[in-house]
Amino acid sequence: QPTKQSKRGRKPEERQRQNGSNQRSKGIRKQRKENNQEREGGGEQTEERQEKQVIKQSLTVESLSEEELAMLKEQVEQKKKLISTMRNKPWRMVKKLSVLREAQDFVEKFEGALGKGKGKKLYAYKMMMAKKWVKFKRDFENFKTQCIPWEMKIKEVESHFGSSVASYFIFLRWMYGVNLVLFGLIFGLVIIPEVLMGMPYGSMPRKTVPRAEQATAMDFSVLWDFEGYIKYSALFYGYYNNQRTIGWLKYRLPMAYFMVGISVFGYSLMVVIRSMARNANESTADGDDDNFIFSWKMFTSWDYLIGNPETADNKFASITTSFKESIVDEQESNKDENIHLRRFLRVLANVLIICCLCGSGYLIYFVVKRSQTFSKMQNAGWYERNEVEIVMSLLGMFCPPLFETIAALENYHPRIGLKWQLGRIFALFLGNLYTFLLALMDDVNEKLAEEDVVKNITHWTLLGHHNSSAGNDSTVTPPPLDPADVPRGPCWETTVGIEFVRLTVSDILVTYITILVGDFIRACFVRFVNYCWCWDLEAGFPSYAEFDISGNVLGLVFNQGMIWMGSFYAPGLVGINVLRLLTSMYFQCWAVMSSNVPHERVFKASKSNNFYMGLLLLILFLSLLPVAYTIMSLPPSFDCGPFSGKKRMYDVIQETIELDFPVFVAKIFSYVANPGLIIPAILLMV
Repeated sequence: QPTKQSKRGRKPEERQRQNGSNQRSKGIRKQRKENNQEREGGGEQTEERQEKQVIKQSLTVESLSEEELAMLKEQVEQKKKLISTMRNKPWRMVKKLSVLREAQDFVEKFEGALGKGKGKKLYAYKMMMAKKWVKFKRDFENFKTQCIPWEMKIKEVESHFGSSVASYFIFLRWMYGVNLVLFGLIFGLVIIPEVLMGMPYGSMPRKTVPRAEQATAMDFSVLWDFEGYIKYSALFYGYYNNQRTIGWLKYRLPMAYFMVGISVFGYSLMVVIRSMARNANESTADGDDDNFIFSWKMFTSWDYLIGNPETADNKFASITTSFKESIVDEQESNKDENIHLRRFLRVLANVLIICCLCGSGYLIYFVVKRSQTFSKMQNAGWYERNEVEIVMSLLGMFCPPLFETIAALENYHPRIGLKWQLGRIFALFLGNLYTFLLALMDDVNEKLAEEDVVKNITHWTLLGHHNSSAGNDSTVTPPPLDPADVPRGPCWETTVGIEFVRLTVSDILVTYITILVGDFIRACFVRFVNYCWCWDLEAGFPSYAEFDISGNVLGLVFNQGMIWMGSFYAPGLVGINVLRLLTSMYFQCWAVMSSNVPHERVFKASKSNNFYMGLLLLILFLSLLPVAYTIMSLPPSFDCGPFSGKKRMYDVIQETIELDFPVFVAKIFSYVANPGLIIPAILLMV
């Protein structure tokens, strides 16, 4: 019992000792925790609390002492530095957020106190306005992003079909912007001045429908062929007058027409080259395709912009297939094969394709020559009037699938086969276009020969009218001859412009009809007839259509080539193309989202942008050649257009230099025009 009592008596003492030891251990833990917080930056919080108390006490006074102001300024700078380096702190996210909020509150609350008296409010106002300005700039950048035309529509297409399909619509939007600038140049510097300050419509022969055509000038069939009132409108070259200056502004319209025609090519060249340079600078290092193939496929194959599950599954299957193909390529590269048979099949395929290209070129030349015969007929039908456009559109529709069928003999790798296919389609379009131009030049030469006869008839008609009205009395002024009765030449520039407008309009119609029939009606048939058909139409033939990226891009490129060539002879053609691109964006986006399915082999479009731009640059150069030839070599029509009455179109430059510039400027231009300088400049540009 004594021992138990002694133990019982010791219990309160032991408890006190234990409580003391627990308190000491808690104090040690708390001190260790504070030390750890000081190591991690948490010690700053205790110092901040003390400093906040001092500052709060000092801010109750109207003015601050110099020591308190210096301490406040130092603390504000420390907090700003802490906010800027918060990302690099090795802390947990909760701690980062709490410390960041405290630091931001501290800066926001005490930064305005760096002034004195009324200066505090002024400084606080300045800081508030600076923050508002930064927020406004950030919101304005977001607003500019939202204002990019069709940005959300393209993002929607990109999320469902990948960046390869979206690259076509981005290219289409870029082409729309370029054509909008070209339309602004032509519309603002050529069309508007002639309409406002030139001779009014019907006041002269080139702006008046001939008497024989007035009865049918408003018929739909005539207007559809761009004849009648459309032919004698501001849409074509023949509408514009050859007066050196027009209106009260003394605007030099022929000079403006010539310089705008050259500026269209100059601006387009500058924009295309700049875009190619930007794409080259922004492209990431893709590495050599022949080295580290599997590493590149592993780490760079996925398209992170895909948001549609079906497209993601297709992309997954595409990456898997590309790995299998690469493995097979590595295995096949070490195997022997019948190389003679493969060479024979490839030669045979190229011979067949060359025959197709030659046949299409001959067919276009034959049709254009025959259209000249149809144009002289009185009662030519609709097909005879539009045979050239129909044949060229059908060749552009059926030849690429034929090339793809023949290319199956070559057994190329899919990537190499795609390049061959694009090159052959490019050669087809280019050959057809230049064959059309060569056949059109024959028609131009015939019209130039016809102009000599008409020129004499016009001269004798005006002379006879003057003599018959004046009689023997030379003082009597003859009554004016009605412009509709004056004989006029064929105006070959307007004829060329009409042909390019017809080609553009027929290309638009064929493209839209192909989308409706080949995509939409096909998708409706597969969707609704699949329930009662013998086989699965979605998995088998005909299935849903995929979006043809290469064909659409090449069609867009060659359509732009026709615009560049035809805009000099039909200034309104650029406006037609702007409407075409605007409607194509909405129509094709609707067709893709409603009628097409994602590609089975989705590929990245990063390497395709400069390839498309290279094709556009080539077609720009090839479009410049025919226009330069007509400007430098062919005489303009004698009774229509801004260059009528001159031997060559470029004479308007020499006329302006002689009449408006000092003499030494003419000498400088004569030296610059020396072939000894022109030939090295051309070689340097090439």
